[in-house]
Amino acid sequence: MSSEVAARRDAKKLVRSPSGLRMVPEHRAFGSPFGLEEPQWVPDKECPRCMQCDAKFDFLTRKHHCRRCGKCFCDKCCGQKVPLRRMCFVDPVRQCAECALVSHKEAEFYDKQLKVLLSGATFLVTFGDAEKPEAMVCRLSNNQRYLLLEGDSRYEIEIARISTVQILTEGFPPGEKDTHTYTSLLGSQPVSEGGNARATGMSLQYAAPGAEGMTQLRLTAGEDANASRRQSTAWLAAMHKATKLLYESRDQ
Repeated sequence: MSSEVAARRDAKKLVRSPSGLRMVPEHRAFGSPFGLEEPQWVPDKECPRCMQCDAKFDFLTRKHHCRRCGKCFCDKCCGQKVPLRRMCFVDPVRQCAECALVSHKEAEFYDKQLKVLLSGATFLVTFGDAEKPEAMVCRLSNNQRYLLLEGDSRYEIEIARISTVQILTEGFPPGEKDTHTYTSLLGSQPVSEGGNARATGMSLQYAAPGAEGMTQLRLTAGEDANASRRQSTAWLAAMHKATKLLYESRDQ
């Protein structure tokens, strides 16, 4: 990919919405899969009372809209201003207590896991039924839309084309069934937790452009115990968080 094309994909612009200033992709098609659209606000005429505590709105009790859910609340129930990065707001915005809690939890992903995914890690990568894996660096693209695999060859996998992700783990206590953590980006199966198990690899299926059926890809962390292995394990843990976030966003 040329640097000009990459720059165009990552270009952003500042826009003003009723909720505040947002730094959004210049081209909507290049928006992050982790992003959320701004909600439709409940019309003022349809909410004479706070939708949380049922307080009646009047001259003293003013109504406010939560920027995340769009519902109508009094100041007491919607007084927090919290960063809402999934909607690309530049400044913290007003949110109800329930939405503020969710946004606070998501902040950890943006402050920690996302940085790990963007930095990348080295894995042994196997495509389909190939017998020999290739050492490649896997990372998330700057616009968060692609998994980039770089070694002797180079691949781009669009996040939206990934159907399933399976995190491979080890380290279950004796007697426990060694089940793999399973997540689905496009399906409907919830995320299962792996307890104290350590992630050792990842298997995913995706629809490659122009190919029939699904393509299988497997990433395996190296066997050494040096910084490279620790980096790979941290990247897999971050990917687990990312897939959970993507799954949960389907219901928001």
